[in-house]
Amino acid sequence: MRVASLGSGSKGNSTVIEGREGRLLLDCGFGLKETIRRLARLDLTPMDIDAVLVTHEHADHINGVAPFSRKFHIPAYMTPSTYDARRTGPLPALKPIQYEQCFSIGSLQVEPVVVPHDAREPCQFIFSEGSNRVGVLTDLGHISAHVRDRYHDCDLLMLECNYDTEMLASGPYPAALKRRVAGDFGHLSNDQAADLVGTLNLPRLQNLVISHVSEKNNQPALAKSALTQVLCDWEGVLTLASQTDGFDWIDLSP
Repeated sequence: MRVASLGSGSKGNSTVIEGREGRLLLDCGFGLKETIRRLARLDLTPMDIDAVLVTHEHADHINGVAPFSRKFHIPAYMTPSTYDARRTGPLPALKPIQYEQCFSIGSLQVEPVVVPHDAREPCQFIFSEGSNRVGVLTDLGHISAHVRDRYHDCDLLMLECNYDTEMLASGPYPAALKRRVAGDFGHLSNDQAADLVGTLNLPRLQNLVISHVSEKNNQPALAKSALTQVLCDWEGVLTLASQTDGFDWIDLSP
């Protein structure tokens, strides 16, 4: 099982999850040509993708889903309220999913997890194959008890570190947008992410990926500093998912 990112941030998000049988895109916030270009960096083409999963309907996650799905006849999985026919148009194979109801794509087991975010029916996902367990956790305003429980045991975790509290407070966003980002249904700060990391099963965690970093309200160094304070003697690998380059393949050991 391995994972790579096409890019992570407010201008577009997409992650590739690959198992022994099956390869999927989680979100597709880039245009069709840009998605194809970014896939090529990973030595992939659209024909290598078996499905597209969608976390929620915000543009940086869903903008490229319909064109990609229609062009290459790839099924799209999302919660019923995430789909809006007026926005996306018809899809060749729309697969409705429900919170906490697991399903399979090839050899990958997929668990949709309900999260607090200001979208219609948002979810994040945990992927597993054999003993490997990969969590993707971005676009949520706070760590609920349910989220803390479901993401406790992961071998790889992509975790949102969207903003630094001081940078957001003094930054260029209007007051209403600042309240939205920092609210219970907005995004995770570096400190909130670090709080979660401090409660994880760290001896199991092999890879932690800093994700969805705001270009205006955060810096990778600040996110890394917040996390390393709780990682202490952790022996895993800390990686940054950037907006421009995502990150290259991470292989999970059995």
